Amino acid sequence: MNPLPRTGRPIARLCLLVAALVPGGCRPADPDMVRIVSSLPRTGSAKHQSDTLVRGIRMAIEEAGGRVGRFRVEYLDLDDSTAAAGQWTSEAEAANARRALQDPDVCAYIGTFNSGAAKVSMPILNLGDLLMVSPANTAVGLTKPGLGMPGEPEVYRPTGRRNYTRVVPADDLQGPMAADWAVRRGVKRVYILDDNEVYGKGIADLFDERCRELGVEVLGHDSIDAKAQEFKSLMASVKATKPDLVYFGGTTQSKGGQLAKDMAAAGIGAMLMVPDGCLEQVFIDSAGAANLEGRCFVTFGGLPPEKLEGKGGEFVARYQERYGETPEAYAVYGYEAACVALRAIATAGSKDRRAISDAALAIRDFDGALGHWGFDANGDTTLRTLTVNVVKNGRFVFEEILDEADLLPDPGAGAPAPADPAPGAPASP
Repeated sequence: MNPLPRTGRPIARLCLLVAALVPGGCRPADPDMVRIVSSLPRTGSAKHQSDTLVRGIRMAIEEAGGRVGRFRVEYLDLDDSTAAAGQWTSEAEAANARRALQDPDVCAYIGTFNSGAAKVSMPILNLGDLLMVSPANTAVGLTKPGLGMPGEPEVYRPTGRRNYTRVVPADDLQGPMAADWAVRRGVKRVYILDDNEVYGKGIADLFDERCRELGVEVLGHDSIDAKAQEFKSLMASVKATKPDLVYFGGTTQSKGGQLAKDMAAAGIGAMLMVPDGCLEQVFIDSAGAANLEGRCFVTFGGLPPEKLEGKGGEFVARYQERYGETPEAYAVYGYEAACVALRAIATAGSKDRRAISDAALAIRDFDGALGHWGFDANGDTTLRTLTVNVVKNGRFVFEEILDEADLLPDPGAGAPAPADPAPGAPASP
């Protein structure tokens, strides 16, 4: 049973559902306009990163001439964070999703930045078949059956239909391949920390699991309190274990920089590895560049701006010309997400939300700024490139590309079974 009619059907029926979700009712749709909404943390320490995402979105719409097919395009930049919290909140994200669902002109929702925020808005937007394109979510449970928490991802699809896509690879690639990288660097002993949030703990658990598969000794795995002001006592305990590498699953907003600062102050000489949630200049600034120099490594599901070629390189050049600076790593993903939304609306040729979501999910050969790629049956990108950057001279500098084909074999995996002893031969001890 379809609990919600398509947007192209009588608008009064849509308003009945929306009225239950959002007080204030529903206004008539504009037949000549489509609206694209983004929901990103526009307040707090993630603002600089989301600034570049929004710039990428705006550039995609402007390059399309502000139109798609017969429609003019309007863009609405929503904030899912609050000044009080300094980061995204469930209340703000839910309000944004309901606002988008209420507005009959909204045909695509670009977001979220944080995987935890996606858990809030996905089921709301799914009720209206509203296309959601994330430029940054990487938690595996959002799309991949059997890899997340029980009930994922079905719990985010109350209608049973798909409307969510993402243009960035998920953490089932980033977490394990980070562990493989560590082994190649000679790491034997690792201490793992996470922020106990959806993204951070999820990727740390995947890193932990792969380390154990590869025979790396996991000295400890602790969740920090991201509301704490400092972690000096924790770092004293970590130092006592003498790790070769400290891995932090988390973001700049969940105190990644402070943790790195306290690690250096404790005199821990180990390498530090962090995931893409820390790939922003604010992380370096908060940690202190000298504390990270040459020993802090960050993984990222894609290529850094300076390594993009073709349409990606052209985007970076246009961005630099317009804004006078190199874009942060996620800017091109905001641009690509907007291009996907525009393509889906153009293909649908109408404001039918179900048709727009179906058009996006059907993309199999997209020639974009990230290269040639498509969505799989789960709405995940087919891109599988991972890169490692290192901090040098106060900046993130490209280090190497990690290829999924180079994953290390598990010790003992695939080893032939021992042959039966020859008749009369003694059994092995």
